[in-house]
Amino acid sequence: MKLMPGIKVEITRFVAADQPGFVECQFVDSRNRLHSFIEKIPVVTDADLWSDSDYPQHGIIECELLERSADEFGETAVVSTVRPWGVESVNGLTQFVIRSETLVE
Repeated sequence: MKLMPGIKVEITRFVAADQPGFVECQFVDSRNRLHSFIEKIPVVTDADLWSDSDYPQHGIIECELLERSADEFGETAVVSTVRPWGVESVNGLTQFVIRSETLVE
């Protein structure tokens, strides 16, 4: 089974108890824009999180690596969160340019 790359995110808070539980998670892209997601707990972490858990927590949003590049600010990666779980930001975005250190391979 091939593992997909992922975007390192910070799980900031518990959002809803609807099964299997939903959390907010965030990351900052290569242009220092903050992106927020409301996602099912098992999609972003293996941790057993709930409303009484300590936050923030570390998480990962699996993604597809589309492109790598480098500029005067360092190495970046273009990623899509459509595959494998259809994840999109609260603003409906699914494609991001991130710093390479934000990418987990």
